[in-house]
Amino acid sequence: MYALVFHQFGDADVLRHEVVPEPTPAPGQALVRMRAVGLNFADVYRRKGNYHLAGSPPWVLGYEGAGEVISAPPGSGLQPGQRVGFADSPFANAELCAVDVDRLIPLPDAISFETAAGSLLQGLTAQYLCRDSYAVRPGDWAVVHAAAGGVGLLLAQMLRGLGARVVAIASTEAKRQAVREVLGADAGGSVDAVAVIPTEGWLQAVQAITGGRGADVVYDSVGTTLPDSLAAARTGGTIVFYGMAAGDPAPVDPRLLMDRSLALVGGDLWNVLTSAQERRSRAAQLFEAIGAGELQLHIAQRFALRDGAQAHRALEGRQAIGKVLLVVE
Repeated sequence: MYALVFHQFGDADVLRHEVVPEPTPAPGQALVRMRAVGLNFADVYRRKGNYHLAGSPPWVLGYEGAGEVISAPPGSGLQPGQRVGFADSPFANAELCAVDVDRLIPLPDAISFETAAGSLLQGLTAQYLCRDSYAVRPGDWAVVHAAAGGVGLLLAQMLRGLGARVVAIASTEAKRQAVREVLGADAGGSVDAVAVIPTEGWLQAVQAITGGRGADVVYDSVGTTLPDSLAAARTGGTIVFYGMAAGDPAPVDPRLLMDRSLALVGGDLWNVLTSAQERRSRAAQLFEAIGAGELQLHIAQRFALRDGAQAHRALEGRQAIGKVLLVVE
């Protein structure tokens, strides 16, 4: 079978679309023919060598995707031909993938392969960020970095659904317009409960928008912005750090947290999806919201698996609005 592989850490040029042995499912695993794969910054981090791998190169990237069951162990409840997705299983950038049965999520008829691959990891991430990492309350001021990204667009919508007042940060006018469209902000970029602002001068804008009080919660997936995110939070506020798309953050002096009674919270989806029941119940809520039109999923670009290096460059270029997908032909 073909897979997207890297043999050494580096930039997107290290990726190769090449023939590798087909996986042999271990006990408790199903074999899935992949149809769509979600590309995430975690894949970029792994390719560069600054994110954990359960092994060493050569490595097949990908942790999120959707496809059809080819075979499944007896008693698993899964049938050949059944449509499934997953958000947390390795080696998804391939034509075939062996996946633990308890990590597979049966797909409703209304959810396509692309919708599943484009929403599971980032949608479930957004879900825990505004429920588990910080319990959002109506009226909270919530700042969202990279609001036009895959997580950002979904997170901003979920925050609005929970009654928060959202300050969405996006780097270009095209990205800001996309955020306005999903949040209902006017052409000027703001309404009473929504402000869509550029990255330049964002800290000063947050302070002005909140009347100098600061935000109740700041969601930071950029990394290098963490010092300013700490400054943007109100006394007693929370900063949720869950990514480093622009690079590692500077070390944080814990005395700063003490002096302003700040909470700095780390977030990782793997610590939330602790069982098959947890995965499926959270995914059901996500799919229900998508089906009801409460969440709009934006697919930024689609690339064939063989063009995986090009897809990585598109994601790293930070011009994508929404989700980048790999399509397995």
